[in-house]
Amino acid sequence: PGTLLGGPADAGHAAAVPEGVTLTRGDILSRDDLAKVFDGKSFDAMLHFAAKTAVGDSVKNPEYYYEQNVQGSLVLFGAARRAGVKGVVFSSSAACYGLPESVPIKEDARLLPINPYGWTKRMMEQMLADFAAAYGLPSVSLRYFNAAGAEPDGSIGEDHRPETHLIPRVLFAARDGGSVSI
Repeated sequence: PGTLLGGPADAGHAAAVPEGVTLTRGDILSRDDLAKVFDGKSFDAMLHFAAKTAVGDSVKNPEYYYEQNVQGSLVLFGAARRAGVKGVVFSSSAACYGLPESVPIKEDARLLPINPYGWTKRMMEQMLADFAAAYGLPSVSLRYFNAAGAEPDGSIGEDHRPETHLIPRVLFAARDGGSVSI
C-alpha cells in the first residue's frame, strides 16, 4: 500500500487508484497539504508525476508552468527530504533535449529545451541533482518521448481530456477517418 497526492477534484482519475492506496487531494504548492501526506509515515521512495504538460500552453502562459512545475517541485522535494524519503523517481520529459543534434538521441545528449515546459522539466532535474549533492537524496529522471499504453484487459490506461499526445491522436484519426496536424 502506498500514498498518493492527487490534485484538485477535477484533475486526475481517482478511479485509477488501486485498492489499498490512500489518495489525499491537495496542492503541490501547499506545505500543509504535503504535511498530510508525509507526516508520521515512512517512504522508501517517491514517484513524482505531478506537472502541467501541455507544451503550447506553456508557451502562452510560462509563469503558470514555472510556478506549478518548478516551484511546486521545490516545495515537494523539500517536504520529501524533511520526511526522510529515501529516493525519488521523477517523470521528466524528452523535451529536455530540445532539437536533437543526432537521431537516435543518446541519453547523454546535450540538454537545451526549446519551450517553457521543457525548461521546467530540466530545472526540476537540476533541483534533484542539487538535492542529491547537498542532502544525499538520490533520484532517477525518466525522459519519456510519447508514452502510450494500457493494461491488456483495458482496465486502466491513458485518459487525457483533451488528448494532446501524438500517438493516441494518430490512432484516433485512423479510427475515425480524420487527420492530425503536427
